[in-house]
Amino acid sequence: MNVEHARFNMVEQQIRTWEVLDQDVLDLLYVVRREEFVPAAYRAFAFSDLEIPLYQSADESERMMQPKVEARILQELAVKKNEYVLEVGTGSGYLTALLAARAHRVYSVEINPKLKAFGEGNLRNAGVENVTIELGDAAQGWQKHAPYNIIVLTGSTPVLPQTVVSQLKPGGRLFAVVGDAPVMEARLMTCVGEGSHHTTDLFETCLAPLKNALQPARFEF
Repeated sequence: MNVEHARFNMVEQQIRTWEVLDQDVLDLLYVVRREEFVPAAYRAFAFSDLEIPLYQSADESERMMQPKVEARILQELAVKKNEYVLEVGTGSGYLTALLAARAHRVYSVEINPKLKAFGEGNLRNAGVENVTIELGDAAQGWQKHAPYNIIVLTGSTPVLPQTVVSQLKPGGRLFAVVGDAPVMEARLMTCVGEGSHHTTDLFETCLAPLKNALQPARFEF
């Protein structure tokens, strides 16, 4: 595989055609080397339009998102160099590295110790230093470093918890995939003032839920 040719095709054929037109985001995809964050067994698929398992026998919630989704998240959040980010779910550390390239600091919380170690190792090998990875369950927020300028949920949630929304600073942005399979909404929420938020639905998708994601009250017969 010609790695640079494959990377170029990923950017030009998958990502640019998916309404990712921010040149800074596109340029960053050449700098942060995706193949270095993919498990060795799946490295041949590093630039494919697929959700890649993070280890053999990983369940559906333990996969890298498609490259076009990662790039779209980065574009829509418009992260700035003075901003603090909460990432819920570290996974491979690839999206973490993209966020860190644009932010002041990323706090990434991973519930799976195996993935925490994998993501930490990848970020260390890539020389990314402005990231703090912590072990825990942040599906309903992470109070330790709150409030945040940016919050990213890397798995879906049937209901967006108010505890997460309340940890946004004024002017802060939150990305989450909300709903139940087979159709969910990728949603961008902006805090426009104390207790006031503006919501935009970006695109339809389907993403495995976060472990311990908040569930709505279900009607039972």
